[in-house]
Amino acid sequence: MPKPIASLSLDLDNKWSYLKTHGDPGWDQYPTYLDLVVPRFLQTLHARDLSMTVFVVGQDAAREENFEALASISAAGHEIGNHSFNHEPWLHLYSEQELVKELATTEEHLERVTGQCPTGFRGPGFSFTQQLLQILVRREYKYDCSTFPTFLGPLARLYYFMSTKLDEDQREERKELFGRFSEGFRPLRPFPWKFAEGELTEIPVTTMPIFKTPIHASYILYLAQFSMLTAKLYWHMAMAMCRMTGIAPSLLLHPLDFMGCDDDSDLNFFPAMGQPAEPKIELVAWMIDQMSKHYDVRPMKDHASAIRGDISAATASSRTPDANPAEVVITNV
Repeated sequence: MPKPIASLSLDLDNKWSYLKTHGDPGWDQYPTYLDLVVPRFLQTLHARDLSMTVFVVGQDAAREENFEALASISAAGHEIGNHSFNHEPWLHLYSEQELVKELATTEEHLERVTGQCPTGFRGPGFSFTQQLLQILVRREYKYDCSTFPTFLGPLARLYYFMSTKLDEDQREERKELFGRFSEGFRPLRPFPWKFAEGELTEIPVTTMPIFKTPIHASYILYLAQFSMLTAKLYWHMAMAMCRMTGIAPSLLLHPLDFMGCDDDSDLNFFPAMGQPAEPKIELVAWMIDQMSKHYDVRPMKDHASAIRGDISAATASSRTPDANPAEVVITNV
């Protein structure tokens, strides 16, 4: 029997975007590590004959020093997604005009540099609004993946605030970073956002079924700092829970999952950045291998197509219950 379709994506947050969100100086010089990290994750995927979706920040696609690295992602057969232009996790403060500009400018640069016009979006810091979703529909996006169903968002935000030196205005901007406690009540299964303008498929970032604790790679790497055995058992549990509940996972990666303290000492505030790169990359590769044992791992666009029933009947028949999402009509975000 064919394996059910699951998805793999990477948010290509650059060094300047981490410094900016953290409130550190020097971000506006746009320091970059893309030439270092892109070959690493491309090699990891190439060795497994897998492709994924890479959500790219428009500001990086606008800067010439990143052109070669970004073009290589598309050339290797990976999907390019929109991750906003300025990478500000406070999109809820944007006006409609600002949101349109954020999307359109990013689309322009991504198409010019990578040859792809994105059809998928993920908000920085899982930030989105109903207005943004409606704009995505009007701009003919096929899917969004900005929801992060976990109850731990406020705790992550508290940890983040404790590690920064933000002023009052900066804290106000970031007060909804990582989401509210209520995000934990959002569904894990993909579902449609329905508007008068049309429909948009939502693919949540998968968390542990039932418990709603994070299972993305950065969290597993964080656990591995204390116990590699615990980290691997936790991932095995996550995959087992997904199979038991019929959840086809969507695994999220970050660039710092492929970097370590031997690469950059400015980002030691990020979980697991006190560890060298090589064992981190090996653990991420192991996670992908374990996931591939049970799922047909694809880019987000293929996962979205499977949910909508746009792919072949043979493939569609192998899908988990994720492929039959309950119809959800959005009322408020």
